[in-house]
Amino acid sequence: MKTTLEIPDMLFRKAKATAAQQGRTLREFVTEAVQEKLSVPKGKPSATPVWMELFGSAKKHAASLREIDAMVEQEFGQIEPEDRE
Repeated sequence: MKTTLEIPDMLFRKAKATAAQQGRTLREFVTEAVQEKLSVPKGKPSATPVWMELFGSAKKHAASLREIDAMVEQEFGQIEPEDRE
């Protein structure tokens, strides 16, 4: 079925780039993403993200993250919250 979706530009660019990196079409990528979202049972937490399984939670690395933020801020100035994504 064909449909039109309106999504934020940044989200579209990220999805398209990620699909391309995986050698897939945007259609395949979005279809899988929707299927995954619909397969999570309501009321149950979603699975741990892959990045967290590999690197652990941010709490574990809080000191390192603060150091990195300080270095970046010193080099480039204040980081705006919307630029952290």
